[in-house]
Amino acid sequence: MIRPATAGDWPGIWPIVHDVVTAQETFPYDPAMTEEEARASWLRPPPARVVVAADGGRVLGTANMYANRPGPGSHVASGSLMVAATARGRGVGRALVTDMIAWARTAGFVAIQFNAVVETNTSAIRLYESLGFTTLGVAPGAFRHPVHGDVGLRIMWLDLRGPVTPLSG
Repeated sequence: MIRPATAGDWPGIWPIVHDVVTAQETFPYDPAMTEEEARASWLRPPPARVVVAADGGRVLGTANMYANRPGPGSHVASGSLMVAATARGRGVGRALVTDMIAWARTAGFVAIQFNAVVETNTSAIRLYESLGFTTLGVAPGAFRHPVHGDVGLRIMWLDLRGPVTPLSG
């Protein structure tokens, strides 16, 4: 079940954020981020939206969503999502992304842009592509992966008005 996150969900969200960030494999966040910094960064205030995927009282995943940029860029949504290691491969990520797409459409955004999808995060890339996202470009070597070294960061895009042709390269 996807539902809006509450302050009471933070104790279930924090271990997910901490595990993902300290693994340094999929998010370009500082692994030394404190819990307070993570909370301030993740639990964005309205008009942003923060949700959890929950099974009863257990948080399986979380997402935040917001305007990608202020002012002239505010018509494009962005967001981040994280799934607990124990819940991966069970459709939690798909449910979170599908919810984000529905929210963006309802909120009147024309597109969703993911600014930094790590190139080695193939399960996320496959998921996003299966939902219609395309890769607009890759910043080569922009992410320092602990196993694979410097790898690319993809900019991924979902046009909510119609198809977009990705850059060739």
